[in-house]
Amino acid sequence: MSDSLERLYQAVIAARDLDPGVSRTARLFQRGPAKMAKKLAEEAIEVVIDAVNGNTAAVVRESADLLYNLTVLWASAGVRPEDVWNEMARREHLLGIAEKLPKSTVKMPKATAAGVARRPIVALEGRALRKRH
Repeated sequence: MSDSLERLYQAVIAARDLDPGVSRTARLFQRGPAKMAKKLAEEAIEVVIDAVNGNTAAVVRESADLLYNLTVLWASAGVRPEDVWNEMARREHLLGIAEKLPKSTVKMPKATAAGVARRPIVALEGRALRKRH
């Protein structure tokens, strides 16, 4: 997967200076980080709505859009995919690959004899949501 995102990142970098009239990527760069962030948030919301509604095919499509918009925002901010992978590796070392790093060290789980204690995985309640179009 990281190879695919690296290829996407390189394509975004190559497209940022194209004609904004024909390139969505160039148009996003022209409009700036606020527009990029708005598009990223819209795609994230669409993924959530489709996931809650159980629409797997739509989750796949919207996730691809989400990754594209995230990659555009990374490129704008000077973040490379390898920077994110390095942070993921650092977090995996601290908490395990399937855990999000807490916002404060107060919430950090205590270490056990076998390593770091793991928090239980909690599923979200399912509620039917509708996408706005």
